[in-house]
Amino acid sequence: MSQQALLAVSDLHTSFFTQDGEVKAVDGVSFSVQPGEILGIVGESGSGKSITAYSLLGLIDKPGKITAGSIKFKGQQLRDMPANHLRQIRGKSIAMVFQDPALTLNPTLRLDTQMVETLFAHQSMSKIEALNRSLEALKKLHIPAPEMRLKQYPHQLSGGMRQRVAIAIAMLHEPELIIADEPTTALDVTTQSQVLAQMQQLCRASGSALIWITHDLSLLAEIADRICVMYAGKIVEEGSVDDIIDTPHHPYTKGLLASLPSPETRQKPLQPISGVTPSLLNLPTGCAFGPRCDFYEALCDSPPAMRSLSKGHKTRCHKEAEMPEIERRATA
Repeated sequence: MSQQALLAVSDLHTSFFTQDGEVKAVDGVSFSVQPGEILGIVGESGSGKSITAYSLLGLIDKPGKITAGSIKFKGQQLRDMPANHLRQIRGKSIAMVFQDPALTLNPTLRLDTQMVETLFAHQSMSKIEALNRSLEALKKLHIPAPEMRLKQYPHQLSGGMRQRVAIAIAMLHEPELIIADEPTTALDVTTQSQVLAQMQQLCRASGSALIWITHDLSLLAEIADRICVMYAGKIVEEGSVDDIIDTPHHPYTKGLLASLPSPETRQKPLQPISGVTPSLLNLPTGCAFGPRCDFYEALCDSPPAMRSLSKGHKTRCHKEAEMPEIERRATA
């Protein structure tokens, strides 16, 4: 008997209704996350990754609206759940780490105040217990001099330190699911590597599932179990890390891999994907990637359906079988 998914998203649609028309930011997205699994969602800016994440937690404000679909967490429907009920889940059972820690940290409050209030929001405990829990959370992220850091304000920390604190706050309640929206994009390579390793270690130790959103496929190759590739509001390929990195099938996935630097491409020009992402107000009638695809033909004027290639490996392309393979990149 198969294990029930911790999170099951089915045919999710989220649109923004503007004066110029309807912007379909998330257009029929479906995926699931198992307990303890690390799922990566990758794509260019504007592909719908972050809006998908915000939709899961009910963080879509007007003029945005979830127009269709199902979001089930442990079998419980989150879509259209009353706000007070959703707040009991958000932050405790499902936590989010934003790209900019300024969205998480209040610049006018010391860290100890912010962390203690986060614990008080969902649990009954003394202030001493809350401070000890906060201190342990900072230690798990290997933050130096954690006792001193608790008494500081966010502006007194470096960018990497602020992001570690934001992750520590997300981990305070030992959530069953963490959603990380490009949390290492603004960090230097060394700090990014450290944060990645720490997040992966914490999730494995606590059993938390993780959704990691990024534009960097090579990063996901280090930490993810499965990957969803998004383009123009849709998932265009889904599979295990080996499926996506070793045997990509969608031309967009191939393009992302071909644009990565590697020892084999040293002193050679990279292969960028031609063109730009389409306007979500005026998408092509068929395959959204068609205008940028080297394998475009008349068949692509009809919308491609998501179809299975092998167990767990799916793609949204008419022509995938005829396209050349791309060797695995050393950066992966």
